[in-house]
Amino acid sequence: MSKTALWFAVCVAVILGCACSLFVHADDSPGKEVALRASDISPKLIPETVFFRGQTAPTQLRNSGGVHFADGSYSLATMVDSSGYSSGIREKYQGYLLTEVALDFAGKALEPGAYGFGFINNGKFVVMDLGGHDAFQISSQHDGEIKRPTPMQIAAASTPGTYRLYVGRDFVEFHRSR
Repeated sequence: MSKTALWFAVCVAVILGCACSLFVHADDSPGKEVALRASDISPKLIPETVFFRGQTAPTQLRNSGGVHFADGSYSLATMVDSSGYSSGIREKYQGYLLTEVALDFAGKALEPGAYGFGFINNGKFVVMDLGGHDAFQISSQHDGEIKRPTPMQIAAASTPGTYRLYVGRDFVEFHRSR
């Protein structure tokens, strides 16, 4: 191979490498904030099992969602199989919430971390620390108009920067704390 051909091949490789790098990291660019469906979430983001109240439980990646914030931070939620827990825990512990940023749920602050959550009787949403202690409870809402309810999803709300965490037709709204 001539020096000119070799030089050309190296230049093409560098240009393609730069272009591929831009394509692969396009979702991490500043300014984009997006709700994530289960199909958008890599298995690397949500662990196969999670720790809560002295035990581990398998997660359900197919029933997950999240928000990818403009600065690259994530807030993710997934349903869990809580069948190994007592009935009192199972009633409240339906999902696992992982957040890298502080969130606001109806005026209730949630610091970055890992939490259990659930929608309980009487239209309530509860968030618990990893020990199973209630961090807060707020009223949830019911969306009879949702066309295709799923076991769990996160969707953008009508207000920019606000999201809905749904379990079936029940939901709560949240946004990143400022």
